[in-house]
Amino acid sequence: MKINAQYLYELLPAYYRLIDSEQGEPLKALAGVLAREAGVVEDSIAQLYENWFIETCEEWVVPYIGDLLGVRNIHEIENTGVFSRRAYVANTLSYRRRKGTALMLEELARDVSGWPAKAVEFFQVLATTQHLNHLRPHSIITPDLREMNRLDLLDTPFDTLAHNAEMGRISAGLGRYNISNIGLYLWRLQAYPMQQVDARKIPQSGTMPGDGYTFCPLGMDIQLFNYPESETEITHLAEEINVPGMLRKRALHDELEAGRLNPGNPYVLLDPQRKAPAFRLEVDGTSISNEEIVICSLENWKLPPDVKFYPPKTNGAQVGKPIKVAVDPELGRMTFNPVQLPAIQEVLVDYNYGFSGDVGGGPYDRSAALSDFLPDYTAINWHAGVSKQSGALTTETLFPSLDAAILAWNALGPGARIGLINILDSRSYFEALSDIELDANQELYIVAAKWPLDDSINTLIAKSFVADEVRPLISSNLNINGNGGGKIFFSGFLFDGSIKLNQALSHCSFRDCTLVPKSGHISLQKTNQSSITVQVQHCISGAVSISHQESNIRFENSIIEHRGNNAIAVEGNLELEKCTVFGKVLAKKIEAGNSIFQENVHIERRQSGCIRFSYLPPGSITPRQYRCQPEFEVQTQIKTLESEDKKPNAATINKIRTAVYAWLLPQFNSQVYGHHAYAQLATTAPEQIKTGAENGAEMGVFNFLMQARREANLRIALEEYLRLGLEAGIIYIT
Repeated sequence: MKINAQYLYELLPAYYRLIDSEQGEPLKALAGVLAREAGVVEDSIAQLYENWFIETCEEWVVPYIGDLLGVRNIHEIENTGVFSRRAYVANTLSYRRRKGTALMLEELARDVSGWPAKAVEFFQVLATTQHLNHLRPHSIITPDLREMNRLDLLDTPFDTLAHNAEMGRISAGLGRYNISNIGLYLWRLQAYPMQQVDARKIPQSGTMPGDGYTFCPLGMDIQLFNYPESETEITHLAEEINVPGMLRKRALHDELEAGRLNPGNPYVLLDPQRKAPAFRLEVDGTSISNEEIVICSLENWKLPPDVKFYPPKTNGAQVGKPIKVAVDPELGRMTFNPVQLPAIQEVLVDYNYGFSGDVGGGPYDRSAALSDFLPDYTAINWHAGVSKQSGALTTETLFPSLDAAILAWNALGPGARIGLINILDSRSYFEALSDIELDANQELYIVAAKWPLDDSINTLIAKSFVADEVRPLISSNLNINGNGGGKIFFSGFLFDGSIKLNQALSHCSFRDCTLVPKSGHISLQKTNQSSITVQVQHCISGAVSISHQESNIRFENSIIEHRGNNAIAVEGNLELEKCTVFGKVLAKKIEAGNSIFQENVHIERRQSGCIRFSYLPPGSITPRQYRCQPEFEVQTQIKTLESEDKKPNAATINKIRTAVYAWLLPQFNSQVYGHHAYAQLATTAPEQIKTGAENGAEMGVFNFLMQARREANLRIALEEYLRLGLEAGIIYIT
């Protein structure tokens, strides 16, 4: 039984308790102090016991348990929230018993890197004469052209077609199909599930036969992803359902066709019992069943057929199956049958999108960040919820629109106050927003998070919000007025509009938000206030323009984009840490580190400040630089020549500089916002950028993923667990 204050107090004789009550209960207070300290001791003892076991021990204990097993050391990755050595240590004995097998190597890759993995033994798909003692009837040299799904999987991790042998070394990426080769396919992108999102209507035009819709609430084309199912058997090799891969039209088409041909046939990707199926559709409150969906290409918008006919199970006429919607998962588009659904008012969708990490507005878990972001709940003295679909709450005010909540806040008038506006769903809010008014002693927090299970005010104060699975869209421009000061904070939103800071606002923070680069930006005009602080953390943003000399602007783990123009224009002090900037940067003073600047940087005061471990385009005007590329590589090559007693002259130095500037450039898989690989460094990017940050990881916004170190850990582990004669190659799918 856990010791509590009342238990200790009742151990005292009744006589002393009676006297204690007459004197203001000092003994009871002392019992409370003793109970609290006893609780600390009890918790410590309990944790000491749990530290004996790898499943329950604290993270710092993991390497010590690994030492007991003789686990080969791998690089430590701290404070990332994306990797732990716990699984690697826990499964060590299992690895050793199954050393060199495909099942073991797949599990090893997953445990060491933290990425979903698929192991492929390439000898299984070689087009060679088969030994009679090792027949592979599934591997035939000539593919069956009628098996379209197998053809669609050609050159993917799930390819089962036969290939000719390749002589290049797989470890160097020069060949795959050979007897001794094993491929470890890795998926670096994550799948993020969105639920009950407003599909964006694309009105009928000259090239469209009817209204179209996109899964993305911004009206953009996006690739839909599969949300991976965990593998439950140790003897199971990963399948498409187990990885966060991009959805294929052929796989979904075949699944739906099998369901229509054989009613009751179990679904896989579209199984409605899954936590996050490939997608779900709801029209005007009615769910669309899988049997009413057809998969096709909607690159050139077209309407689905009214009905599809199938042969009967017995003799008779063909059976017609009604079709209501056509879906293209590779473009994230859909169209509805005007006969089946003539007047659509509202389309809600569930889907999964892909992205590198937890940056920008997203449905990922933000609870830890929100607990640091928000003040103590007991300090919040005004609170309102916003939702389009939540029911009435017993003790809390609930508004159907964000503007109504803002008007309610403004109506309170001046006075010391901390307010909280909480948006509870992932719906789209297309509305003109009133200006937000703040006094010097007022703070307003606008966050996207689910409501606590108990909606009473006492639970609200005692518990944090459930800050995941929610990402609302705010499609409007917003003005924020600080009347002599005031602070405002945003968390978890997708903004399709600009945010303008007016008058004397003292503080503005954005955490885990997206201001759509083409339409969203943050601006502040000159004011008479003494200073303003703007913080942007784990965000994606358009241009940021702060025309105020006494301003302090800080960006962390963020992407800022305004190509060909000023992505950041600040008349005050600027700080950037682990950011990727697509556009020019202008500021009075700068402190920056571990960042990528795609276009020129111009800083007014070069005698103060510093830029460290970053990429800066040649021609940038900055304060002193420390280990910044490409100039650091130039100096490294010059020092190498000097160490070889080959003192370079001016012509040689210019030649080195020209050559380095030509190849040492950041390369991205995509620089288009909305693409799943947006701002992700390409595998062909120079190592000086992929490993050039202060912590040995990549420069830029995804530094926290520690991808270079995770790959290095995998290569270290493979040296121990590969059988003699085998060679493994690491192949990135996303």
